[in-house]
Amino acid sequence: MRVSGVFRILALIFATVTTWIIVRNHMGFSMKTIRLPRWLAGSSTKETQVMKHKCGLIKPCSANYFAFKIGSGAANVVGPTMCFENHIIMSPVKNNVGRGLNIALVNGTTGAVLSQNTFDMYSGDIKHLVKFLKEIPEGALVLVASYDDPGTKMNDEARKLFANLGSSYAKQLGFRDSWVFIGAKNLRNKSPFEQFLKNNPKTNKYEGWPELLEMEGCVPARPF
Repeated sequence: MRVSGVFRILALIFATVTTWIIVRNHMGFSMKTIRLPRWLAGSSTKETQVMKHKCGLIKPCSANYFAFKIGSGAANVVGPTMCFENHIIMSPVKNNVGRGLNIALVNGTTGAVLSQNTFDMYSGDIKHLVKFLKEIPEGALVLVASYDDPGTKMNDEARKLFANLGSSYAKQLGFRDSWVFIGAKNLRNKSPFEQFLKNNPKTNKYEGWPELLEMEGCVPARPF
């Protein structure tokens, strides 16, 4: 064999071995986990923790204010929820909600729950509702959340009683509307704690119902 032929074979072997080493090292590097500096890794992977307060509020309520969160029902599938001062008053989990109007009374000074009731406005609980509204004690806060159909059997007397509690929308409440409200007896002005959404086939989020409503915040300890 000529010398030039030997050199060619050696050169080919050298090139093959060199290529194999480069590829191996490259693959080894790519399989490694790249570690960022501790300070940089901490800032990029640390999750922002948001402190939750009573009823899941982001900000705490001031002194002489109560925390609350109210959600209306979603269509006729998911019932409403009421939280007051971190106490779940009504919810589907507690199995104490029903179609129509879900109402809770809370002591406006201490925040203690006085009572909770459900009135089926489709089957005709209107007499019981009117009696209940007339007997609300002075100084009590009234929490209301709709579910499915709150207004089919609503009459003028009940609407007027809700208006006296500070509602701006009770007179409009109708078939399958969404409504959440906090009021008190004999308010001088309308309550600032109220949301209302009309049942409208053109704008409904669900097939036959409007979107559920959620309201949260801080209500004064004494009737506002």
